[in-house]
Amino acid sequence: MNAIAVVPGTRGVRVVDRPEPAVTAPDEVKLKVVRVGICGTDREEAAGGRALLPDGQKDLVIGHEMLGQVVDAGAAVQRVKKGDYAVFTVRRPCGKCLPCAMLRPDMCRSGTYRERGIWGLDGYQTEFVVDRECWVVRVPERLAAVGVLAEPMSVVEKAIHEAERVQFARVPDALATPDWLSDRRCLVAGLGPIGLLAAMILRLRGARVFGLDVVDPGTARPQWLEHIGGTYVDGRNIGPRGVEDALGAMDVIVEATGVPRLAFNLLEALAPDGVIALTGIPGGARPLELPGGELVRAMVLNNTLMFGSVNAARGHFQMGVNDLDHGLEVWGRHLEQLITHRAKVSEAEGLLEAHPAEEIKTVVEWG
Repeated sequence: MNAIAVVPGTRGVRVVDRPEPAVTAPDEVKLKVVRVGICGTDREEAAGGRALLPDGQKDLVIGHEMLGQVVDAGAAVQRVKKGDYAVFTVRRPCGKCLPCAMLRPDMCRSGTYRERGIWGLDGYQTEFVVDRECWVVRVPERLAAVGVLAEPMSVVEKAIHEAERVQFARVPDALATPDWLSDRRCLVAGLGPIGLLAAMILRLRGARVFGLDVVDPGTARPQWLEHIGGTYVDGRNIGPRGVEDALGAMDVIVEATGVPRLAFNLLEALAPDGVIALTGIPGGARPLELPGGELVRAMVLNNTLMFGSVNAARGHFQMGVNDLDHGLEVWGRHLEQLITHRAKVSEAEGLLEAHPAEEIKTVVEWG
């Protein structure tokens, strides 16, 4: 079968031949891949960046944002059946630490986890994939057009859920209402797919959402945000240190840019007791100079919190599917406009090398 692969440490991708996998255990599920999203991680791998070969292989099949359809399942499988749409999660346990033993490899302590399509395991840019039932999440047929967004949804579901749980634990009045995010002022920095999906989740929770980026207001990303009730903020006119004066202090900030200076400067936009979740991963190793004393003083005196969040567990994928379903009820086919470009397998190489104009999310169609 065909697959799209890279050789870690070298530039470019290629179409390779792989044996078609088969169900060999009672708890395994086989999916026929329908489509796979392309993200910054894939482009980094295609440019020779971070990636790890599977043991004994000469190349790595990439792709970790996927949607497939069940074509076979072992006798013990109960979560999905033949014909169902489904997704597989990404990270696999290290076999050494307690979180991984609890099926929470997203919180692996040893650092020796593996990730499909990224680190030591083939990914989903291929015709068929097989994995265990504990890593599968069923996707309702009505979400077939947008189910490929389940993986990036899971990333921000985890970050926002963790922000809520932390606030419930430390802020005395947070548990006064189960709808803590309702009417809260929330800023999303960076309106790529992760940022826009974070904005959607926050809007579904009733938050007042502001989206910060440096693109023209009439382009696809600000327009998508405003359609769901968010407010676009042009970072060329209002910098991170001017957010509080222009818009008011923020209770929650989701950072999705991977720009360290911006992330730290946004601390000044937090309201007292506020929280900022970092989801963007910076590239390179450029030094960073910050007014450390000023920032630490503000964090201490205002009880503010910054934390990082990476990857997601199966439960976060399920939360993402649930919120995609809710979003479909509220905004209908507007969700489909997040997928701006669709490519054939033969076109994938060019799309991995450069962002198309007005891109939000590009997917490779396998179905």
